[in-house]
Amino acid sequence: MKLYDLEPSGNCYKVRLFCALAKIPIDLVPVDFMAGEHKTAKFLSMNPLGELPILDDNGTILRDSQAILVYLASKYASEAWLPKDPAHAAKVMQWLSTAANEVQHGPGDARLVDLFGYKIDKPTTIANSNAILPIFEAHLANNQWLEMGRVTIADIACYPYIGLSHQGGVSLEAYLNIRAWIGRIKALPNYIAMSGI
Repeated sequence: MKLYDLEPSGNCYKVRLFCALAKIPIDLVPVDFMAGEHKTAKFLSMNPLGELPILDDNGTILRDSQAILVYLASKYASEAWLPKDPAHAAKVMQWLSTAANEVQHGPGDARLVDLFGYKIDKPTTIANSNAILPIFEAHLANNQWLEMGRVTIADIACYPYIGLSHQGGVSLEAYLNIRAWIGRIKALPNYIAMSGI
């Protein structure tokens, strides 16, 4: 199983981290992003959006980090990571949608502006961050994990861009519960770090 990977990408890191935590063997294939390798015909045939990560599991090709997490959890990990019960699965999936939308367009996009020079409206990224982080903070005031009373792929999906928020000028200083949650994730067995967290 191959993961076409970019080390500084929080979305790629979600997959690397989950594989480490769930002890899923994976071969990392670094992609030369700066040279535009992800936009070549080979990569566009796997992901027409020209984005990373891309997972190749013996011919099953998947794009989008949230979709990859669902696939890996369903196929290779215990049900603890993604419950089969429809209501419980939906509760986890809510957070995957939050990761792809509010977190990505808040702290994730702020980081793209500051660290990589993307032409995104920075005040909008800060406003988005200021809207979503208090929701996490309030939820984590009464919950150690996002759902199920245990770590799930919900936590893994949301963690990277919140953990990297300082790289976009978004401070977590006022968010005690978020910082405690980050600490719990870092303390998980088999945890692997990425640059910036």
